Amino acid sequence: MVDTNDGSFFSDKAAKIFVAGHRGLVGSAIVRKLQSLGFSNLVLRTHSELDLAVQSDVDTFFASEKPKFVILAAAKVGGIHANNTYPADFISINLQIQTNVINSSFIHGVQKLLFLGSSCIYPKFAPQPIPESALLTGPLEPTNEWYAIAKIAGIKMCQAYRIQHNWDAISGMPTNLYGPNDNFHPENSHVLPALMRRFHEAKVMGDKEVVVWGSGSPLREFLHVDDLADAVIFLMDKYSGLSHLNVGSGKEVTIKELAELVKDVVKFKGELVWDKTKPDGTPRKLMDSSKLMELGWEPKISLRDGLVDTYKWYLENYVVKQ
Repeated sequence: MVDTNDGSFFSDKAAKIFVAGHRGLVGSAIVRKLQSLGFSNLVLRTHSELDLAVQSDVDTFFASEKPKFVILAAAKVGGIHANNTYPADFISINLQIQTNVINSSFIHGVQKLLFLGSSCIYPKFAPQPIPESALLTGPLEPTNEWYAIAKIAGIKMCQAYRIQHNWDAISGMPTNLYGPNDNFHPENSHVLPALMRRFHEAKVMGDKEVVVWGSGSPLREFLHVDDLADAVIFLMDKYSGLSHLNVGSGKEVTIKELAELVKDVVKFKGELVWDKTKPDGTPRKLMDSSKLMELGWEPKISLRDGLVDTYKWYLENYVVKQ
């Protein structure tokens, strides 16, 4: 279902928009996009200013600010180690954030809310590419099921409020994201920023080689976070439906191709060595984003251009501050 009220989101650029999680990878990109489009009344709160896990504080905030639109990009996130070590935190904090923001948005008259999830909501052995209909059709990946279950609950909560109250709450599920404000921590980062940091440090140290785990054969999909921000605005303006929508690039790259591309962008001149004694992980993970693309949205940033942009940000904001 497409929103028949064309241009409703763009009709009032002074409308209050609360972007929850505005300092993260996703939230900061959404803020940049909104500002570039001329939206002038963004409501932003840091964690120290507003703890979204505290119900009374969230309710007081919504009663006072009364935003017209809400984009929910706030979440407790982490890698496999963090998910395995703090499962109670991942399920409870994310459930609290979502429940508080969605319920208070409804109670205090928010016109439209967009909830952002993750591709980890899908079963471990979902069909490839993964359609929206794969949700809840099989067991989850055990290493992040606590986070995934919270995100599934967020989707279902938006659907429940739409069914019971005819309230315009929608959900988008992004694929693997990268870009400015990504996490380049040596232990906790995802594959793309981890590769970028390793190649950069090897270049600085004058190393002759960089060893990467696995065979390089698994296929992965990546979307620049500015493309996601563009999709978020598109969904706020054009989409009003019960189903969550996948947001991906629709393009796959092998880990080997990705590593070679990052090596080239960073200008590391040494050798790339594959340690095939280490695990490869899931052989393929691609989202089916055809529903969103049929509505008229498409990604604009190529992987190479996105990597150049991300490396520039890394040099200016991460390396300089170390």
